[in-house]
Amino acid sequence: MQSGIRTFLLMMTLTLIFIWVGGMLGGTTGTIIALVFAFGMNFYSYWFSDKAVLKRYKAGEVGPEHRLYQTVKMLAEKAELPMPRVFVTPERTPNAFATGRNPQHAAVAASQGILEILNQDELEGVMAHELTHVKNRDILTSAVASTFAGALAALGNFARFGRGNRENPMAGILMMIAAPFAGMIIKMGISRVREYAADKGGAEISGKPLALASALYKLQNGVQQIPMKTGRESDSHMFIINPFFGGMQKLFSTHPATEERIKRLEEIAGQKLF
Repeated sequence: MQSGIRTFLLMMTLTLIFIWVGGMLGGTTGTIIALVFAFGMNFYSYWFSDKAVLKRYKAGEVGPEHRLYQTVKMLAEKAELPMPRVFVTPERTPNAFATGRNPQHAAVAASQGILEILNQDELEGVMAHELTHVKNRDILTSAVASTFAGALAALGNFARFGRGNRENPMAGILMMIAAPFAGMIIKMGISRVREYAADKGGAEISGKPLALASALYKLQNGVQQIPMKTGRESDSHMFIINPFFGGMQKLFSTHPATEERIKRLEEIAGQKLF
């Protein structure tokens, strides 16, 4: 409940910032255009974002004969969730993500790299983490947050390359910097809140918090050794571990510190809260 409230407040803040940016750039007209643009982006995000993400990472669907499908099916039954579609991406970077608009229209994906380095218990912990995102409807929150962040970045580009506010040219400069920055910060906040909750839920569903902690350690090392070269950095919040490193990604990570996540999972194991 607390996670949901915090996420709601972040989303409200993001919406207000979006409206404010539109107003600063174009007054009432700018506000209206910004809202129309956001509505269109959200419509696309709700209905088609999962297909776009799966295509972007060249995900191939797998069936009952695959180890990953069998693992997800067992965990979905334990979590009392509808069976999501299951995909494998060809990426060597070890990682996993969930997408879709609700538990009835969800998909989970794991990279080829993750299947090669995790044992069965660790894989169950990771996929239980992703199913918790599905159960908590984080997948829709994530898509909407990304949409607003992208729209804010677009407004920032408008301020940079468009006419901006002729009566106050400094407003255009401010928006050029503030718009994408605000979107990044709020998306980061949403992601960090929900990652802790998904780790806890993953430990409860799998019953193996230490295996999930071990998986996070392996994945952290894996993405450092083989950082993702394809895809978009704006997708980083979708993955169980941030697959992009260097520059501002380290400073403004969309995920909590892996060491802190492991510590919390070890505490859960010690308290037998699963």
